[in-house]
Amino acid sequence: SLMQEDKEILEDLIAAAVNDAVRKVEQNSQDKMSGMTAGMQLPPGFKMPF
Repeated sequence: SLMQEDKEILEDLIAAAVNDAVRKVEQNSQDKMSGMTAGMQLPPGFKMPF
């Protein structure tokens, strides 16, 4: 039915929006950490525990 199709489309849109938001938060966190650690002499591949 049309209602079921609308529900599935809405679920897909919500999932895509949440995934995009998570990706943006992760990218923003990486950018901020890069800025904070730019002056530190960290070994290559070193990852902060948070």
